[in-house]
Amino acid sequence: MWSFNHIEKSMEKKLVKVAIWGFGAMGSGMAKMIVNKKGFDIVGVTDVYDGFVGKSIFEILKIENLQNHDVLVEKDIERILKVEKPDLVLLATDSFTKKAFAKLKFIVEHKCNVISTAEEMAYPYAKEPELSKELNRLAKENGVTILGTGVNPGMMMDLLAICISGVMSDVKNMEISRINSLSPFGPTVMEEQGVGLTLTDFNDKLVKDELSGHVGFVESTYMIADALGLEVKSFEQSMAPIVTNVDRKSPYGFAKAGDVAGVDMRSIATLSNKTKIKMVHPQQIEPELEGIHTGDYIKIKGTPEINLSNVPEVEGGIGTIAICVNMIPHVINAKPGLKTMIDLPVPRAIMGDVRNLIDEE
Repeated sequence: MWSFNHIEKSMEKKLVKVAIWGFGAMGSGMAKMIVNKKGFDIVGVTDVYDGFVGKSIFEILKIENLQNHDVLVEKDIERILKVEKPDLVLLATDSFTKKAFAKLKFIVEHKCNVISTAEEMAYPYAKEPELSKELNRLAKENGVTILGTGVNPGMMMDLLAICISGVMSDVKNMEISRINSLSPFGPTVMEEQGVGLTLTDFNDKLVKDELSGHVGFVESTYMIADALGLEVKSFEQSMAPIVTNVDRKSPYGFAKAGDVAGVDMRSIATLSNKTKIKMVHPQQIEPELEGIHTGDYIKIKGTPEINLSNVPEVEGGIGTIAICVNMIPHVINAKPGLKTMIDLPVPRAIMGDVRNLIDEE
C-alpha cells in the first residue's frame, strides 16, 4: 500500500523542469541522463554553436524523444527563462567564476536555481570572495540556490575525503591522488591542459600563464579546510607536461608522439593546525596506450588511518554529468544562497521518480 501511494503522490506533482546552458560534452551528456529518469522535463537548451541552433536535441543526440514535446537548441537563454520558467538551469560552459558570473547572475535574476560545472565554483570563496558574496546576496534576494560541482572538484578529491574523515577522531595529514583520463572532455578542456602542444609551445604558454591545467586544487583544499574547521595557511601547486611516446587520439583531442598529452598537477598545503594536504593529479588523453592505469586514492593519517582505493578512476565525463543531475533535487530543496557540496545532503543516485525527492512547499 505504501509503494502504491508513493507512486500516486509522485504523479500528482508537476515535472521538474530543467534547462541546459551549454550543449557540449557535459551538457549533452546531462540531457541523455535526464531523459531516461522519471519526473524530469527538459524545457530548453541553449548553445552558441550554429551547427546546433534550431535543431532538435534528440536529433543531435540520436536518441528517442521520451518527452511529450520537442526541444530545439536556442542561441539565447532569455526566452527559456522567461517563458518556460525552469526550476533549475544546468550551466555547463566555463571553468572560472569570473567568466561564469554574468551567466549565473542572469539566471538567478530570473528566479531560477542553477548548478554550474565551473571548477572554481566548487568553492568560489577561495579565489573570488567578493564575487561569492555577491552571488550569495543575489541568490538570497531572488529566493534561489546556486551550486558549483563536478567529479573533481566536487567529489573525488574533496567531498569523498571529507565524508570518510567523519569516522576519525583526529586528522593529521591527507594525501589525495587521482590518475585520470581526459578523453571524455571537450575542446575547451583540451586547450586548458595543453593537449597536442609541442613541448616548446607548452613551456612557452606555461611561462606566460596561458595554461589552466587542472582547475580545482585550491577549491578542494579550501573546502576540506572549511569542513574540518581549519584555515589554509600556505598553498603551493605545480604543473608539468606529460609527453607521449605514441600517437594518442580522443574524441576531442590529439597528441602525436613527442607532444603533450596532458599535465601532471601537484599541490601541497598547510592548515592552521599544521595538518598537511597533498594532492597529486596526472591527467592525460588515452593513458592506457602507454600502460597507465587510472584510479582514485585517499590516504589519511590520523585515528584511525584511512586508505581508500578505487580502480579504475571514476570516469570524469559520466562522473561530472551524474553528480550535477543527481544534485538537482537537493539544490531545489535548499535554502536560498550560494552553496558548496559541504552545505547540502550527500549526493546519491536518482533511481526512482525525482519528484519524490522534492520537498513539499
